[in-house]
Amino acid sequence: MSAPPPRLAVHDLKSDLAGPFDLELAPGKAAAISGPSGSGKSLFLRMVADLDPNAGELALDGASRAAMSAPDWRRKAPYVAAESGWWRDRVVEHFAPEQLAAARAIAARVGLAAELFDGPVLRLSTGEKQRLAIIRALVLDPPVLLLDEPTAPLDPASTRQMETVLKERLKAGLALVVVTHDARQAGRLGARHFLMRNRRMTPA
Repeated sequence: MSAPPPRLAVHDLKSDLAGPFDLELAPGKAAAISGPSGSGKSLFLRMVADLDPNAGELALDGASRAAMSAPDWRRKAPYVAAESGWWRDRVVEHFAPEQLAAARAIAARVGLAAELFDGPVLRLSTGEKQRLAIIRALVLDPPVLLLDEPTAPLDPASTRQMETVLKERLKAGLALVVVTHDARQAGRLGARHFLMRNRRMTPA
């Protein structure tokens, strides 16, 4: 019997600005990427998410990115930026009605008040925005999650709460790629650690 395909397969991913990159992650596995500012960490995540121009072969559970529409791919491999985007006035408007119960349940576990969903985005702190942006991706129940410095604006307690949720998703089969400046976070998530330098990635 042949081995199942990786949850995420990235082969010869490149652009005029970065790469080539190769990465494979099985279900339940994480990769943590660190490196100096401007080295290409965020660019790599954006290329995987097909948000920046790129070429290469990518697949989710053996299904090629080339065979999917861009919106379908991004729902299956959502990217959460270090500074998340919010395009409507109220928080609740960024969640589908059928997602709200799950979103509120996760929010309670990461220290967010239920009433935040009914308020305006403008009143959110940076840390609240970041946690809600991650929740917005998690309620899609994606096979792959791409996180760019997800806990940088969070206090230690909130960081641990979010890591607990992520570790549970990893146990359920999520493949996670996270950019972090905290080497200890890579260890807590059980992640393979990679270094990005000059827009090339190597094992740490």
